[in-house]
Amino acid sequence: MPHIAVQTDQRGAEGGHVSILGTRVVRTEDPKLLTSGGTYVEDLRLPELIGAARVTFVRSPMAHAEIAGIDGSGALTVPGTVAVFTAQDMDDLSPPPPASDPGSEGAPLPMGGPYAEPLLAIGRVRYVGEPVAMVLTDDSYQGEDAAELVSVDYVPLPPVIGFDAVAGTGTLLFPGTGSNIAVAMGAPADDSVFDRCDVVVRQDIVNQRLAPVPMEGRAVAAHFTDGKLTVWVSTQNAQISRFILAGVLGMDPSTIRVITPDVGGGFGAKVGLDRDAIAVAWAARRTGRPVRWTETRSENLVGMTHGRAQRQSVTLGGSRDGRILGYRIDIIQDTGAYPRMSGFLPTLTSLMAAGPYDIAQVQTAYRVLLTNTTPISAYRGAGRPEATAAIERAIDLFAAETGLDPADVRRRNLIPPDRFPHTMPTGAVYDSGDYATGLDKVLAAAGYAGLRAEQARRRERGDVIQLGIGLASYVEITAADAAAGETARLVVHADGTATCYTGSSAHGQGHHTAWAMLVRSDLGIPMDQVTVVHGDTDLIPEGVGTYASRSLQLGGVAVHKAALDVREQARRVAADMIEAAEADMELDTDTGQWQVRGDPGTGRSWADVASHAGPDGLVAAVQYSEGQPTFPFGSHVAVVEVDTETGKVRLIRHVTVDDAGTVVNPLLAEGQRHGGIAQGVAQALLEEVVYDAEGNPLTGTLADYAAITAAELPSFELVGSETPTDVNPLGAKGIGEAGTIGSVPAVQNAVIDALSHLGVRHIDMPLTPARVWAAIGQAREGA
Repeated sequence: MPHIAVQTDQRGAEGGHVSILGTRVVRTEDPKLLTSGGTYVEDLRLPELIGAARVTFVRSPMAHAEIAGIDGSGALTVPGTVAVFTAQDMDDLSPPPPASDPGSEGAPLPMGGPYAEPLLAIGRVRYVGEPVAMVLTDDSYQGEDAAELVSVDYVPLPPVIGFDAVAGTGTLLFPGTGSNIAVAMGAPADDSVFDRCDVVVRQDIVNQRLAPVPMEGRAVAAHFTDGKLTVWVSTQNAQISRFILAGVLGMDPSTIRVITPDVGGGFGAKVGLDRDAIAVAWAARRTGRPVRWTETRSENLVGMTHGRAQRQSVTLGGSRDGRILGYRIDIIQDTGAYPRMSGFLPTLTSLMAAGPYDIAQVQTAYRVLLTNTTPISAYRGAGRPEATAAIERAIDLFAAETGLDPADVRRRNLIPPDRFPHTMPTGAVYDSGDYATGLDKVLAAAGYAGLRAEQARRRERGDVIQLGIGLASYVEITAADAAAGETARLVVHADGTATCYTGSSAHGQGHHTAWAMLVRSDLGIPMDQVTVVHGDTDLIPEGVGTYASRSLQLGGVAVHKAALDVREQARRVAADMIEAAEADMELDTDTGQWQVRGDPGTGRSWADVASHAGPDGLVAAVQYSEGQPTFPFGSHVAVVEVDTETGKVRLIRHVTVDDAGTVVNPLLAEGQRHGGIAQGVAQALLEEVVYDAEGNPLTGTLADYAAITAAELPSFELVGSETPTDVNPLGAKGIGEAGTIGSVPAVQNAVIDALSHLGVRHIDMPLTPARVWAAIGQAREGA
C-alpha cells in the first residue's frame, strides 16, 4: 500500500489536502532514456567542441618503478599528433596543498604533503595504470598509435602488494616517510572485557577490493577561450569539481564553468574529479584548443578508483545466553598507491562498528597501508558495508559457538526503540529506529521457521544440494556531512510553470521526479510543469552534490523549504490581488488555486499570482545547512542453495526490510534497494579485483572481472517499513546504499550456514565455487 502523507503541520488551516508524497509516481526521467537515450559526455556535439583534440594517456605497465626518462618524439611523427605532454610541461600548476587532518570528515587526505599525487607521474610510478604522459591527436585512433611510440625508460623497484605488506620493511612508496603506513588511529587493545566473557570468538575477515564498473566510464571535454574554462564531465558534483579545478589550475572559480550531462552511474567513484580529468582541462587551457577524453573499459578497471580493500580482525565476546558484552575491530585499510580517502573510510567503519547492537564495550583501531595498486576511494556504502560485514560475521560465529539461533542472538542485543536518540560507544548518535520490529518483519516474510525446517530435512537426508539461511541486521549513517548542507532555488514563472535549480546531482536516483513531487505537493503545480535543473555551475554556483545517500534529506529539504518560501510570497501577492487579508488566503493544492478560504470564486492561478509579482515571477533561494546525519536501518534474509560436490552457490531468495524514514516515492526507493542488493550480492559471490605478486592486475577486463548480471539474481522480496526521523522536516533518511550494506553479510552468512554442519566456520568473499569447494574439502579433512 502506498504511504499517503497529510501535511497539516505545514499547511496549517489550508484544508489538510492530501499530498502526493508517498505515492508510486512513475519516473519522469525514463521516457527519454528509453527512447532517444541519454546525452553523455561522449555524445556531446557542441559548437565549442568542434575540432576537439583527443587525449590518449600513456599509462604505466609497471606497479613500481623509477622513471629514468620519457621521449615523446616518436609520437610526434604520427600524422594528426598535436602534442605530447609530461609532468615536466605542467609548470603552470599551483603547488599541492599541505596534508589534511586524517580525521577530518570527507578530507581526501593527503593530496599534498609527503603523499602528493601528481596529474602525471613525476620521477616514479606507483601502480599499473598510473598516467605517465598524455598524447593529443586529431582523433582517438591516431592517439592509440602515437601513444605506443612514447618511450618511457623504467627502472623496476620491488612492489608492495597485499595486506601482509604492513609488516614488511621493504621498499617505501614515498621515500623519506619512513613507513608505508600513511595513518594509524585507535587505542591499544584492552582484553579485560573479554576476560569476563563466557564465549569469545575471533576471526580475520577480508572485505575484498572491488571495481565500481559504472555503465559509463570516466569522460571529460574542455574548452578554454577568453579566460573562461568550460568543462563537461561525468561527475557526481559539479560544484566540487569546479572547486578542485580552481585549486589545481590556480584559477578564480568564477572563470570556470562545470557542466554535467547525463551521468551513467557513479557509485562514489565519480565524487569530485580524477586527475585524468584535471589533466584534460589543463591541456585545453595550455593549447587553446578544445580537448576531450573518454576512457576505455580496460582503462576504467585499472584507472578509476577501487573500493573496499579492508582486512579486519574481529573479537567478540559475551555470555552463553547470547548477550554480547564486548567487541573489537582492528582494520588494515589498503589505500592503494595514493591515500585519496586516507583515514576517512576506516573512520566510517569504526564509527559504525557496533551496528544496531547495544554493546557496552566497543574498541576500534585502524592502519592505512600504501600499496602499489590503484588508489581506493568511496564505493557504494563507503566504509559502512565493511563495518556491517564484520559485525554480522562475528555475530554468526558467536551464535554458532553458543549453539543459539542467529536470529535470537540478534534480537537479544538490538537497541530497543525507547532508547532513541541513542549515543553509541563509538560516538555515533542514532536518531530513531525500531530494529527488533524490522527483524521480526523480515523473518516473518521469509518464513524463517519453515526454512530452518527444510534445512534440517536436507541435512538429515544428506542431500548434495544444501540450504543456507543468512541473516544481517544493520544500521548506517547517511548524510554524514550534513553540516555542508545543500542548495535549491525555485522560480515560479509568469505562465505558472516552475523551475527548480538544485545543488544535488542526479545520476540515476530519480531526483527530477522526486523534486517535482515535492513542488507539486507543496504548491499544487502539476509535475509536468516543473523543470528540474542540476549540474551547471553557472546556473547553480553553490552546491555539494550527491554521495553518502544525502540527496533527499538535504537537497530535497532545500527544495521543500524553497517551495514554502515561494508559497508565503504568493500568499502576500494573492492577498493584494484579491484585496483580502493574508491570513484569509489558502492554497488548494489539488487545483493549484489561491483563494479566500472557503470561496473558490475568488481563485487565482499560479500564473496570475506570478505575473502580478513582477517580471521575475516568484523566486526563493535556500541554503539548507540545519540538517543532521540520519541512521537508516534494516534486516536482510538471504536463502542460498550450495552444491556440496562442486561448490556452486545459487541465491534463490532475498528478503529485506530497509527502513529509510518517510518515503517520498516508493518506486524510486525500491529501485535504489534493488540496485544496492544486486551490488552487495555481487561482492558476496563474484566480484574481486586481483593482483599478482608483482602488482599486475589480473582482472583488467570484463572477461576476467565477474560483474553480476540479472541471470545470477532472483526477484527480490522487499518488505516496507517507515520510521521517520525528526532531524529534518521530511522525516526522510537515505536509501541509496542500504541494499548493499545489508545484502553482503546476509549472503555470506547464508553460504557458510549451508555448510556449517560439515564443519565450515568461515569463508572469505567472494564465495566462488573454487573457494567454497576448497572450504568443504578442508572441513572434511579436519573432521
